[in-house]
Amino acid sequence: VIAKVRQGQKMLNDGKPMIEVIKELQVTEATWYRWLQQYGSEQNAAQTKAVKDLEKENARLKRLLAEKELAIDILNEVAKGKF
Repeated sequence: VIAKVRQGQKMLNDGKPMIEVIKELQVTEATWYRWLQQYGSEQNAAQTKAVKDLEKENARLKRLLAEKELAIDILNEVAKGKF
């Protein structure tokens, strides 16, 4: 999405009309403006990337926690003699 926004901005800066830009990007005008609002500036793009990185790290930590909890449960079952 960020790449398409940058590509669209470059085409607009080169003087192409908006209708040609959204046709070439194969998006609706509403989608273009939503993307522009979310990803149009470098700061927004950086924030979006940071959020995605944090979500990825959060998923990794949740997976590690789940594996740790499973290992603890298995050890508790073995300690009780229920295997």
